[in-house]
Amino acid sequence: MKHLLSLESLTAEEILRILELAAEMKVMRGRHVEHPLRYQCWALIFSKSSTRTRVSFEVGIRELGGDVIFLAADDIQLGRGEPIKDTARVLGRMCHGAVIRTYAQSDVEDFAKFGGIPTINALTDEEHPCQILADLQTIREKLGTHEGKVVTFVGDGACNVPVSWIWAAARLGFTLRIAAPAAFQPSAELIARAGGDIVVTEDLKAAASGADVLYTDVWVSMGKENEAAYRLAQLGAYHIDSALVSLAKPGALVMHCLPAYRGKEITDEVFEAHAPTIFDQAENRLHAQKAVLSLVARRG
Repeated sequence: MKHLLSLESLTAEEILRILELAAEMKVMRGRHVEHPLRYQCWALIFSKSSTRTRVSFEVGIRELGGDVIFLAADDIQLGRGEPIKDTARVLGRMCHGAVIRTYAQSDVEDFAKFGGIPTINALTDEEHPCQILADLQTIREKLGTHEGKVVTFVGDGACNVPVSWIWAAARLGFTLRIAAPAAFQPSAELIARAGGDIVVTEDLKAAASGADVLYTDVWVSMGKENEAAYRLAQLGAYHIDSALVSLAKPGALVMHCLPAYRGKEITDEVFEAHAPTIFDQAENRLHAQKAVLSLVARRG
């Protein structure tokens, strides 16, 4: 695996390999025999602020033996209009890999093309592959497997997190339901292109019925702040509360990729009741990303 640019670009075999290695990374934390990033320096290029993504990648790179330099877009020439391909051609001669958190998916893809070094998508407006890999790891830990499970996403069904869930479901064969108002549903073209057992509906109760996992995300993502009032009005009914949880399968997981805005996409009561799962999910960002780092560093 040369890069991680999207879940769409991965095969089922590659996803499963990452998940298996992530489980090993978690068990072996602090006792790693191999350090595949030793003598390497990786660049973290972030145009969007972050807590979990930045910390998990910085810690992960160091635990695998590497060093890391954090580059906010406004601190380098990229923030003054330098083309991403020029930044890539410079950093590709100095760094051993790059982790990029930005707006345009094309920026990550262009960096990989022109930089010539392993490149990881740490979030774009189109996909959030590292998050869903950690989520899958969590599901496997809690439920034993993803096979035969029903994952229900509630909220803005057209943003990067559900899009990556669409590709995960298409590749791995589990059922994905997306409950969202019509204006916030993924395109029919995307669903057709992905294939798989994916249901998109405005019927929140039907989507939650018998689900193994209920999943939500913020209603107002970074870059959408000017749409906040409209989004809150449109998405107000699409939240996870105790009544919705009662429709899911007994023992169903409630998951949130964080940060959470309690009282909006999820109630405080439900969040706290399922906090152990949600924070295991957050921790697994470290382990899943270490697996990805290890694989792309080896070009394996």
